[in-house]
Amino acid sequence: MGDPIKKVVLKDGTVRWRFVVDVGQGEDGKRKQLTITRDNKTEAKNERARILHQRATGTFVIPTKTTVAEWVDVWLATATRDVEANTKRSYEDAMRYVRTHLGHKPLQQLTEEDVEGLVDWMLTSARRIGGKPGTGVGVRTVQLTLGRLRAALNLAIRRQLVARNVAEFVTIPRQARKEHRAKQKARKPWTQAEVQAFLTGVQDDRLYAVMLLSLIGLRPAEVCGLRWIDVDLGGGALSVEITRTLAAGQVVEKDAKSEAGERPLPIPAPVLTALRVFRLRQLVEEKEAGAGYEGSGLVAVDELGRPFKTDKLRREAYKLMARVGVRKVRLYDARHACLSWMANNGVPDTVVSAWAGHADLGFTKRVYVHPDPESLRAGADKLSELLSRPALPVADSDPV
Repeated sequence: MGDPIKKVVLKDGTVRWRFVVDVGQGEDGKRKQLTITRDNKTEAKNERARILHQRATGTFVIPTKTTVAEWVDVWLATATRDVEANTKRSYEDAMRYVRTHLGHKPLQQLTEEDVEGLVDWMLTSARRIGGKPGTGVGVRTVQLTLGRLRAALNLAIRRQLVARNVAEFVTIPRQARKEHRAKQKARKPWTQAEVQAFLTGVQDDRLYAVMLLSLIGLRPAEVCGLRWIDVDLGGGALSVEITRTLAAGQVVEKDAKSEAGERPLPIPAPVLTALRVFRLRQLVEEKEAGAGYEGSGLVAVDELGRPFKTDKLRREAYKLMARVGVRKVRLYDARHACLSWMANNGVPDTVVSAWAGHADLGFTKRVYVHPDPESLRAGADKLSELLSRPALPVADSDPV
C-alpha cells in the first residue's frame, strides 16, 4: 500500500501535502470522502491520524458551513413533526431569540461564551412584545430557549455535525434567578375571603356561572372549551373533554391537555345552580336573537352565542375584578386558589391532583398548592402540643 499522503505542487510552485479519507456514508448510502491539504507532511500526517482516531471512536464531525440559523430550521422541522399547534408555536418563539442573536454564526464555531452571551442579551434587551421593547425577557422565557437550544444541539451531535453540546452547562445568572423567585413569591392566589368577596360582587352578573367555573379549578382553555353536552345539569356532573385556546392568533379546539386532563368532575351545588340559571338565560337570548344567534353549543358565550377565546375570558374577568374592587389576579391564580384551599382543608392529595387534571401528584403539590396563614396556624398549634413541657406531679407533703 502506497503512502496515503501525497505531495502536491501548485501552479506557483508552492508545495502542499494532501490526503483523502473516508468519513462515513451519506443518506444515499454512498461513501463520503474528505480531502485535506496541509502546508507540510507532518501536519498532514497528524491531521490524518486525528481523523482516523475520531472516526474509530465515533467522535469525528464532518466540517460543514451550516449556520446556527440554518440548523434551527432543520431542528424545528424535526421537532415539530407531530406536536400540537401551541407547542409548535412555543418552539418557534423560543428559537427566534437564537436565530436573531446567533443565527449568523457557523454551527461548528458556536461556543459556550456565545450561549452565555445569548442568555445575557435575553435578560437585558431582547424583548419585542409584552412590555417595553428593548428590555429583558423573563427567566422562564430564557429557560425555555435554553432548553430548545440544547435539544437542537443534541440532534446535531447525533448527526455528527458537532462534537459536544456547548449549551449543556450554561446557566442563568444567580441574581436573575433570585429576582425571578421574588416575583413568583409576590404573586399570590386569592385568599378565601377574596374569593368570597369576588363572588358576592358578581353574583348578579351574566357571567357569574363562567367565573365560578374558573374558581373550581378549570384551566381558562377548559372553561372556553366546555360544551353543554359535557354538562349533566340533572345529575350534577361535568366532563372536561375539549380545550379552546389561541395559537398564533388562531383559535384551536383540541382534546384536553393530557389523558389525566380528560376528567369527570362532580359540580359543587352553587355552581350547578348558577349553570342552570345561565342555561335558561342563553335559551332566552337565542330566541330573541333568532337567526343572528351562533349555536356553538359552548357554555362560555356572549349574548349572541359567540364563543369566548381565552383572552376574552381574561378581559371579562379583569373587568369584574376592577368593578368589585378585589385584587387583580390571573385566572390561573384563581385556579391555584381553588386547589390550595382544597389541599389545605383536608382533601386528599390524590383527589386534588385528579381534580386539577394532573398525572403527577408531586407537580400539583409543588406548583399549585400554597399554604395559607390558617393552615400554617394549624401547624403551629400541633407543634405547641409537641413542645409543651408536661406538668410536673405535685409531691405529697411530708407528714408532720
